[in-house]
Amino acid sequence: MTGVYDWLYAQTRAGRDRDPATARALLDALGAPDQHFPNLRVVGTNGKGSVSAMLDAGLTAAGLRTGRFTSPHLTHFEERVRVNGQPVHPDRTATFVRWAQHHAPDAAFFDLTLALAAQAFAQDHVDLAIMEAGVGGERDATHALHGVRAVLLTNVALDHTATLGPTIPQIAREKARAAQRGVPLLTTATGEALNVIQAVATDIGAPLYTPATHPHLFHVPHPPRLRGPHQHTNAALALAALRHLGHETGVPAALNAEHPGRLEEFHVHGRTVLLDGAHNPHAAHALATAVPHADVLLFAALARKDAAATLAPLLNVAPTRVFTAPPEGGSDPHPLARQHGGHAHPDPHHALGHALTLTPPGGTLIVAGSLHLAGHLRPHLLDMAERSPYTP
Repeated sequence: MTGVYDWLYAQTRAGRDRDPATARALLDALGAPDQHFPNLRVVGTNGKGSVSAMLDAGLTAAGLRTGRFTSPHLTHFEERVRVNGQPVHPDRTATFVRWAQHHAPDAAFFDLTLALAAQAFAQDHVDLAIMEAGVGGERDATHALHGVRAVLLTNVALDHTATLGPTIPQIAREKARAAQRGVPLLTTATGEALNVIQAVATDIGAPLYTPATHPHLFHVPHPPRLRGPHQHTNAALALAALRHLGHETGVPAALNAEHPGRLEEFHVHGRTVLLDGAHNPHAAHALATAVPHADVLLFAALARKDAAATLAPLLNVAPTRVFTAPPEGGSDPHPLARQHGGHAHPDPHHALGHALTLTPPGGTLIVAGSLHLAGHLRPHLLDMAERSPYTP
């Protein structure tokens, strides 16, 4: 199986135009499997994974057979493609890759994973699939999908600016244009982003649902299991979709949903470790709001990300900092340590060990800055944990 994943990971989108037409061509070559199931598209800067997890739990509890396509994965590739909450078997990945190597050798990684998901959902006869966008909205590969029943737009913040544009209105416009005429567009976006989304929805002819226009749909009866004020907003969007689709019975299960790597709590050697995939400034602000004080911060960022802007909201959270790098494509931790004061350990496992020694008994360590770092360290933390990371 190693060769299967090596080939997939080598199919980056570098040098390729971002065009849903290429994803559509790949889906058609596979027999257009997306014509055999309806779907919900989830777009936005942050919160897509949490909203998708809540939707999945709620729809399953309501009696539907669900598919869920998300990215990135934390530890195993198949986490990206789930049926009724369970990852597909690696053998299905291998079979698909053998087909792709012959029929689509130049296809991009994200297009391939989307096609694999669509094939699995069609073969498994899902009632409804949750399809998380990668980057953007109108230009994202998921914009090629048939059978969209609703579009959910979580929020808009500065991220992927080289691809989507340097301002909030530009990014909001690109994401909002995931909307389709006559297809409900639900959003919890606010401010200038919401103004743009309203204008785009009117232009396209998509019915718009917001907490202001339909408060009964977005009502959250009690805090969700997922931690942080931002998860209340994510829950509002997921519950609105469930209610709009007529699946109110799924609300309790949605609020009880789990989503690894999002303020996930571990107890290690008498210390609390909070693992969070916050990987851009907006997500880091949400993390700092949810956890305003900790003893130690373990931070890493991908080289293609704005590490300084992501780190900034977290500097006042913890007085002691350890900097490391994700396994692949990480930024050098030494300049961050010199600039912001702290310790640099390029190896994440060594960095985690050092960060734990710096955390006092009964204290709290936050691990953040990259979902790749979260995925790399999570199995180690599970081994070390003294009890379940999902104990409330």
